[in-house]
Amino acid sequence: MNTLILTSKDIADLMQVEQALPVVEEAFRQHGMGDVMMPPKMYVDFPESGGDLRVMPAYIHESGGAGVKIVTVHPGNRDKDLLTVMATIILNDPDTGYPYAIMDGTHITNVRTGVAGGVAAKYLARPDSEVIGLIGAGVQAHTQLAAARAVLPNINRAIIWSLDPALALKFRDDMDDDNGIEIEIADEIEAACAADVICTTTPSRKPLIERAWVRPGTHINAIGADAAGKQELDPDLLSGSLVVCDEWEQARHSGELNLPVKDGTFTFDDLHGQLGQIVAGNIDGRSTPEQITIFDSTGLAIQDIAVAKFVYEKALAAGIGERREIIDSGT
Repeated sequence: MNTLILTSKDIADLMQVEQALPVVEEAFRQHGMGDVMMPPKMYVDFPESGGDLRVMPAYIHESGGAGVKIVTVHPGNRDKDLLTVMATIILNDPDTGYPYAIMDGTHITNVRTGVAGGVAAKYLARPDSEVIGLIGAGVQAHTQLAAARAVLPNINRAIIWSLDPALALKFRDDMDDDNGIEIEIADEIEAACAADVICTTTPSRKPLIERAWVRPGTHINAIGADAAGKQELDPDLLSGSLVVCDEWEQARHSGELNLPVKDGTFTFDDLHGQLGQIVAGNIDGRSTPEQITIFDSTGLAIQDIAVAKFVYEKALAAGIGERREIIDSGT
């Protein structure tokens, strides 16, 4: 037996946002049906560097996808010419445990996070949404926009705000060849909230989006809060809105909801449900055009494993990757 090794370039050549959308949507459906095994992600903090390591195992019964993602988040890497988020995924055979694939998980992480926002927008945003507000201009701004446009074809304008204006300019330059959308750079964050869909993708530890800025009927993908202490939304936004998360146990500890849960202003009873329940048809999504909907995304291991298995199967068909016997078979 041997293991297929796939690099970041291999994966980028094999999979993009549009291809990952149905894969992640199906993973959410399986989650909503209760047909997955997925412990909450585990964190190891590195106080000296301000970074952390996260371990995310999962098993999707129907597809047979099983494995683990190990991901590190080090904001200080920006000053070291290194990626702030780096990940590796191992796929294991459920019958034998053999690691049949080891691959870069960084591109998969970026894409599946954007695609989760796309799935949420499909079920929670108004179908006639035309304007998207992007808070933050990093990698996630690109994938959130691509995924939203894939499920909301009327989106024709993006308003982007970044604490670093140079990143917003670079984002607009990167999008210059895409004639299907107008890119506007907002000087003030409030201007980027005048949108039908808002995506927040910052590492903020204090609320950025005020309740008064958000119009009736807006859908918000709260993406940036992925660890305890992070927060992007005014807690008042949660009151009166339809709030959905990807997984309650993770969200209450490390998602946008973590601080409101900690201070007692948001409880499980205030949660409408999990996105997988909506995708599976177990509960409804948006109920009125005027409703404000919020998706708290913490990132699920099932997303990574589902996309990694999809990539592995495409790599086999295309003959891409390097095979190595990394574990002695014992024979």
